[in-house]
Amino acid sequence: MAGYKRSRKELEQRLDSVVGKTLKEADVNDAFAKTIGHPKVTGIAGDVVEQSILNYPSNSDQAADLLVDGVQTEVKTTGIRYSNKSMRGNPGPGDFEAKEPMSITAVSPETIVNETFLDSNLWGKLKHTLIVYYHYASKTTVLAEEYQRFVIKGYDFHEFSDEDRQTLESDWQKVRDYIIDAQQNHSDELDERYAMLGSTLRKELTMLDTAPKWPHRPRFRLKRAAVSTMVHEHFSSEKYQKLAAGVNTIDSLTKRLHDYTERYKGMTVDQLLQQFNISSSEKIDKKVTKSVAEKIVLKMFHSDATSFGKVKLFQKSGIIPKTITLKADSGHHTEDVKLFSIDFDELIANQSFETSDFYNYFNESKFLFICFAQHEQRGKRLKNTFEGFKLIIPSDDMIEKAKDVWQDTRRLVINKELKEEVRRYAKTGEIIYNKKTQLPQTVLNFMKSRQNIIFIRGTGTDSTRKPEQVNGISMYKQYLWIRGKEIASLLKTESFI
Repeated sequence: MAGYKRSRKELEQRLDSVVGKTLKEADVNDAFAKTIGHPKVTGIAGDVVEQSILNYPSNSDQAADLLVDGVQTEVKTTGIRYSNKSMRGNPGPGDFEAKEPMSITAVSPETIVNETFLDSNLWGKLKHTLIVYYHYASKTTVLAEEYQRFVIKGYDFHEFSDEDRQTLESDWQKVRDYIIDAQQNHSDELDERYAMLGSTLRKELTMLDTAPKWPHRPRFRLKRAAVSTMVHEHFSSEKYQKLAAGVNTIDSLTKRLHDYTERYKGMTVDQLLQQFNISSSEKIDKKVTKSVAEKIVLKMFHSDATSFGKVKLFQKSGIIPKTITLKADSGHHTEDVKLFSIDFDELIANQSFETSDFYNYFNESKFLFICFAQHEQRGKRLKNTFEGFKLIIPSDDMIEKAKDVWQDTRRLVINKELKEEVRRYAKTGEIIYNKKTQLPQTVLNFMKSRQNIIFIRGTGTDSTRKPEQVNGISMYKQYLWIRGKEIASLLKTESFI
C-alpha cells in the first residue's frame, strides 16, 4: 500500500501554485543539483514533481506512490509537445501531444500468470493516476539540466473510462496469455519467446505495448498514441467520438470490419452512397471526392464522428486509415500513398533516428487500408467496388527504408547540398513551364520514388506560394510518401480482415 498520505485539496493547492512556472522555479528542494556533472541523469522532471512539489521522496516501488484521501494513487510526470500539424498556425493547449510512451510497471513473467487484471500490478498503477504535464519545448533530446526551462502546463487526476479499462484489460490479457503459452508449451526456448513478446503482439495491442526487448526486463507502457488522446482530452474542449458501441479494441474492430466486408463487398461507390444516404454533393462531375470512403466507413459504423481524425479508437491505438484503389484485373496500384508532413527543424536537430519523427511514425502506426477495385481503365470512382479492409503494420525493412530517407535528407540539408533545378524536356532541353502561372517548373534533389520505396515529394496547388523555407530555397510543404506499387505488393500478401 502507498505510504505517503495526502489530501486531494492539498495536492491541488500545491499543483495550482506551480502551473505556469518552469521546473527550475518549482524546484524548491533543489532536485536539479544531481544533474551537475551528470548530464544524462534520467527522470529529473519526475524528481522535481515528487520531491519539490508533492513533497515525498522518489521511489521505484510496485505499489502506488500516494494515498490520496484513502485512495491509492500513482503519480506520473510526462512531457508534452506541439504536434506537427499545429505548427502550421498558432498552436494552443488543444494542440499538445505526448512526447513519448508512458512507462507504467514491469512485465513480470513469474507473477503475471497468477494475476487477474483487476488485482494486477498494472491496474494497481493505472486505476487512479495523478498526471503532471510539462511542455517539452525542444525538437530533440536535451541534457538533464536543460529541463529547468520547461514549463509545467497542468495536471490531471485521471480515471480511465469503463471503455478504456476494458481495452487495457484486453491488452493485458493478451500479454498474460502469451507468457502462459510460452511457459507451458515452449519451456525449452523461453528467452527466445520472451524476446518476441513485443513484436508478436504489436499488431493486436490497442493501448499498451512492452519495452525494452528481452533480455532486458520489459515494462508495460501506454503507447504514445494512447497518452496523446489523454493529453488532448485534458487540454482541449473538443472531444473524440466513439466509432461504435462495443468497438474499443483491435479485436472488436477487426470483427466488425469483417462483418462489413461480408455485407458490402462488391457494391459500387454509387450504391454505397445511396445505401447510406450520403449527400449527392459528394459527386463532382460524375466523380466523387477521395474523402468519400471516409464518410462511407463512418456511416457503416453509424458513428457521429465527422472524420477519422475524430475517432478515439483510431487515435489511441495509432490506426491510420488509408483509402486505396487497385486495378481489378491485376491488383496494381499506381497512386503513391502520402504519409505525413516533414518538420525540417526536428529532422535536423534530432541526431538519433530512433527518437525521430520518422521512426516514431513507422514504429507506432498501424495502417488500415480501405480497399476498392477499379474495373475500367479510366473508370470514375462511382463505379469502383468496395473489396474490404486490410490492417498492415510497417515491417522492419520498411523502417530501414525510412531511415535511408531520413539520413539522406539530413545530409542534403546539413551539408548545404540541397539543390533546386529547373525542369527541362529530355529531348529538346527546353524549360518546362507551369501552365497556370507560366513560371518554370523546378525539382528538388530529395530522394525520389525511383530511388527508394519511401521518398519525399512536395504538395501544393500554386507555384507562386511556397511556404516552406529550407537552406534558403522556397518550396511546397514536403511530405513523406510510400510508392504505390510497394503498397499493392504488400497488400497482396495480406488477407482481408
